[in-house]
Amino acid sequence: MATSTIKALIIDDDKAMRDACHQILSRLGYEVEVASNGHLGLALLEKASFDLVLLDLVMPDQNGVEVLKQIKVLDPQVQVVIITGYGTIASAVETIKLGAFDFLPKPFTPDDLRQVVKRALVKQREGETPVVRKDESDGLRIVYESEAMARVMEMAQRVALSDSTVLITGESGTGKGLIAQKIHALSDRRQQPFITVDCGALVETLFESELFGHVKGAFTGANSNKIGKFELAQGGTLFFDEVSNISLEVQAKLLRAVQELKISRVGSHRVISVDVRIIAATNRDLSQAIRTGIFREDLFYRLNVVSIHIPPLRRRKSDITPLIGYFLDKYNRRLKKSVQGFIPEALELMLEYNWPGNVRELENTIERLVVFSVGPYLELADLAFSGVEFGPQPGSEAISLKDMERDHILRILQQCEGRRSDTARLLGIDRKTLREKLKRYQIE
Repeated sequence: MATSTIKALIIDDDKAMRDACHQILSRLGYEVEVASNGHLGLALLEKASFDLVLLDLVMPDQNGVEVLKQIKVLDPQVQVVIITGYGTIASAVETIKLGAFDFLPKPFTPDDLRQVVKRALVKQREGETPVVRKDESDGLRIVYESEAMARVMEMAQRVALSDSTVLITGESGTGKGLIAQKIHALSDRRQQPFITVDCGALVETLFESELFGHVKGAFTGANSNKIGKFELAQGGTLFFDEVSNISLEVQAKLLRAVQELKISRVGSHRVISVDVRIIAATNRDLSQAIRTGIFREDLFYRLNVVSIHIPPLRRRKSDITPLIGYFLDKYNRRLKKSVQGFIPEALELMLEYNWPGNVRELENTIERLVVFSVGPYLELADLAFSGVEFGPQPGSEAISLKDMERDHILRILQQCEGRRSDTARLLGIDRKTLREKLKRYQIE
């Protein structure tokens, strides 16, 4: 996981269960809070952001299904794992349709919990960059100031009123998944599931099973019936992320399902009608993919009913400053830091950089800078820890990252009055690494 501390919330009326889960997650290094009922849990979620929620399905004051719905309004990005007894497994399966990541039937072992939590957090980190804030209307607010993004938002708001299929294009890290979520949140389907199909992560041999489900015995390893993504999204929205990664064989089956809104589970001839709205996203030029024979033209036209293109961050630089402010606030809270901003020269370099990784790269950069920060304002020397090759400061000689790192180490060493242990601690490195750097940079 990332260098920042994972924040987890346990909502369970059983004190023994709360204590056991708290102990397991704390040993993993997570920051854990607990709530004995749904109302207290939701109150904590209104005050702070969490990466993970463990939620009991059966509680006396408010059942877990209702709490889950409210959690997903407060924070659509948080991963929720349902804790359920044997008699409520069927209900737990239904929570997947409402946005829960998975469920954990009682009794479970510490390793069972660790494994499902690990998978949930991987899922959270692999999603589109969560540049969102709470909003009274639909729970999502995308951070921007540029006219280009204003046009994107206007298109999203208009298309949300229809049930048309949408194709969202744009480079990796621009926020295609967020726009898809925004369309869903503004639509008449907003109370129903928003299900994502990560077309780049699924194994091709299992893709059909993931989409349509399968029946027990359909193939080796199919030990039970499985509900596919189409059924999980029933009544809601099915989002195909990086749709260009689907093989031609599966594209043909997907085309038929999108056209007819009817599917059959693998190994079954029973036809199931589905009511879903389709949104797809890609970072590729699908016209080029069609010319090279790796994407079906008929599927492209079926998906490209309404097209929304998200410009790269380098084409909308007026969004960088508000995004920096948002991410500084986010990681100050997570890392318990108090970075106020950048000195003008450092901010100028941030604004001039082209950000090839777009908003995702910007977020990762801000997180690293906050991790290594030692003062209230980030300076030129701090940029050595960004992992980014910034250009020279306008009107000055080019500053290499090595020079920035040397200056930063020297500044911290002086701040600590030459105490190497304190210097290493503030820099986030051990004393051996510090000695090597001091020798390399010839710092006495």
